[in-house]
Amino acid sequence: MKLDRMIGILSILLQKDKVTAPELAKKFEVSIRTINRDVETLCMAGIPLVTTQGRGGGISIMEGYKIDRTLLSTSDMQAILAGLRSLDSVSGTNRYVQLMEKLSVGASGILPGDPHILIDLSSWYHDSLSPKIERIYEAILSEKELSFTYYAPGGESERKIEPYDLIFQWSSWYVWGWCGDRKDFRLFKLNRMADLETEEGFERRPVPMPDLSPQRVFPHRFQVKARIHPSFRWRLVEEYGLDSFQEQPDGTLLFSFGFTDKSKMISWIASFGEGAELLEPVKFRKDILEFAEGIRRRYLENGFSEDTSLMG
Repeated sequence: MKLDRMIGILSILLQKDKVTAPELAKKFEVSIRTINRDVETLCMAGIPLVTTQGRGGGISIMEGYKIDRTLLSTSDMQAILAGLRSLDSVSGTNRYVQLMEKLSVGASGILPGDPHILIDLSSWYHDSLSPKIERIYEAILSEKELSFTYYAPGGESERKIEPYDLIFQWSSWYVWGWCGDRKDFRLFKLNRMADLETEEGFERRPVPMPDLSPQRVFPHRFQVKARIHPSFRWRLVEEYGLDSFQEQPDGTLLFSFGFTDKSKMISWIASFGEGAELLEPVKFRKDILEFAEGIRRRYLENGFSEDTSLMG
């Protein structure tokens, strides 16, 4: 894979002053053109590689920038290993750990891993998510379009994109790509994608870095204030942090936070049952009442009378 190959190229350049493209092509069983593209990618990533032509020429790291691999301490290597293992938790393989072992061959004091750092990036949907990540990653490397059904709050739609980056953020996986329908770059959540298919190839276009700030992705469209029962303190701490509420003289918790989606806010307040009361925006209090009444009507329509006791 491209990532493995590029790290392998760096590993070789850290051990040799210079190496030729044909030598690298033979070692990694790819074309010289592919090696040249890898070198361009590494340069774009900020690694100062120099290519000299003619007899005695080759690829090398710019003088003055080369780092002796032994400068990496045991703790440095363990931190890298922990990160690579976290990628294996998603892909369901051990290829990244194997890659780390290749890099650490000959280095002294390298431990097999830090037993006190355990990272697992896989989700509850690991069985369905891992194949998506692998397919999208392969499409990015081979520059192939992807088509899929996308389920969003505004409804479902058929999309076709040019994929450029896989992103893990906000405890979820996303793909950053050019959307043919919107004629712009968009972020798509993998868990909302279905019927994923690889399509025809595409020609890469300049790719801007996605704005992943919470203000951009989750803009606060309205500010919420709610009175929460103290027994739910743990939920507020876990979901929004200690700064999201203030304890009141009567022991209740005054919650204050910005929400992006109205329906999500209503269902979130309702999930507390009698343990939460929305104070602001006042206009949404009626929506919560109608939400609760809708649930009540549904249960009554299904044969439950108001005086039915589930406890006998």
